Amino acid sequence: MTSAAEAIAALRAGRAIGIGSLVVAAVETATDELLALIDPQAAASVLISGARAAALGLANQRESASTQEPVLVQRAPWLDPATVRGLVDAGRDFDRFGPGPLQAASLPDLAAARASLALARRAGLMPALWLLQREAALHLSSEEAMAAARPANAIIAARAALPVDGLDAPIQIVAMRAEEDGSEHVALLVGAPGGRAPLTRLHSECLTGDVFGSLKCDCGPQLRAALRLMAAEGGGILLYLRQEGRGIGLANKIRAYALQDRGLDTVEANQRLGFADDERDYALAAAMLRALRVQEVRLLTNNPAKLAGLEAQGIAAERVPHRLPANPHNAHYLAVKQAKSGHLD
Repeated sequence: MTSAAEAIAALRAGRAIGIGSLVVAAVETATDELLALIDPQAAASVLISGARAAALGLANQRESASTQEPVLVQRAPWLDPATVRGLVDAGRDFDRFGPGPLQAASLPDLAAARASLALARRAGLMPALWLLQREAALHLSSEEAMAAARPANAIIAARAALPVDGLDAPIQIVAMRAEEDGSEHVALLVGAPGGRAPLTRLHSECLTGDVFGSLKCDCGPQLRAALRLMAAEGGGILLYLRQEGRGIGLANKIRAYALQDRGLDTVEANQRLGFADDERDYALAAAMLRALRVQEVRLLTNNPAKLAGLEAQGIAAERVPHRLPANPHNAHYLAVKQAKSGHLD
């Protein structure tokens, strides 16, 4: 039985995998040399998201009328691998006129197509896959692939003391692993809650903001402010979730940044890349809390989806507002989160 971690690694390496009745390989990572071996007749169709198909002008065709469902693009002689890579990368939309015409086709297995794109997103890749006519050594069922795309079980892998600059409180760092795909996440246990529901922050990884101090978002200041609040209160839990860029992955987040430089807002950029405006899921956060024997939290957040996500998984959550001042670089970003993503004051 193929593990989800193996399937994700194979997609990232450009290898072909089976999902349900389909055999797919990632457009982003499958090299010309590999395609010459696995698709020698250049017959592979291209599986993309409905949102991306709409951006490419396919929404008026019956097979691609829904932006919520996967779309299969027929292979044409002019659709060589380089052209396909350009078509699926929304970051290049403003650099050229789109070639064509493109023709959508009927999908042979909708459930497998959904699961395949979900797994590509989980791998941090563009949701665009070659649909191959061949056998694959690695194979997942549609249900296994979809479960891997939304991990919901966590185990504690290791823990240790972690002194943190500027915080006058004992801190433990707990490394946790998602059972479905092997991804690693972290919990910081600050002080001791003292018998009440702990002050808690679900913080999605943001390399640009947390590490490099980017002013395009408010992630870094939110992270540091949350830890200070927990230390001042005497206890709290910060879950550091490896879901960069609202769950689209680092490379795709940078692609979204490039689209924002062209005038799109953060929601429009994610959607043009073929993602939802927010791809995150909080079942794993709930599993991490259960592994820490926590069933009730006071949640530092302005995002009602985090509250709903925890409560749907049986974790009682009371909201504690967590908003920091805007700067000239992120004021529009914060306004869009309120207007389009339902964030609260």
